[in-house]
Amino acid sequence: MEEFQRLMRDVNVVPHQGDWKTKFEKEKRSLSNLLPDATIHHIGSTSVPGLAAKPIIDILIEVPGLESIDDRIKEFNQLDFVGKGENGIPNRRFFYKGEGNDRAVHLHIFPYGIQHVIRHLAFRDYLREHDGEARRYGELKSSLAKKFPHDIEGYIHGKDQFVKDLERKALNWYEKNKRAGK
Repeated sequence: MEEFQRLMRDVNVVPHQGDWKTKFEKEKRSLSNLLPDATIHHIGSTSVPGLAAKPIIDILIEVPGLESIDDRIKEFNQLDFVGKGENGIPNRRFFYKGEGNDRAVHLHIFPYGIQHVIRHLAFRDYLREHDGEARRYGELKSSLAKKFPHDIEGYIHGKDQFVKDLERKALNWYEKNKRAGK
């Protein structure tokens, strides 16, 4: 029972917090020391100014290869990260910091330039450029958090189609802007 309670997390969506960028920068500094050949991005809702979010900093890290990550599990543990392997997404290494409702950081580590990287960055950049879409997304997340305060799966399922539609728009927007050289 204790293990089950440790893994349970409430759904807590809050207004955008000014210190999220500072928290990201702090994590980035320590991760840069561990992974000097990596490119580190702040992604997810906490990276979009004004967007309501669960207060968990999502970090995407691009590396030359995942073997170097697999060889550094102990170093990640020393930074208080728990490794979960691919955790359902091929060519990814996933780590988190903080248990249960104290979850603070998610790390998504991919090889440079694969489609998952493009998808995450396009989604973030699209929301940063489209305030109305970001506002609608934040409102949906807030209402789902109220509807499913103790059901993370219900929350995720409730926003799934909206996220897929938004992701499709974001990728089309990204490709259009990439071709235009923006």
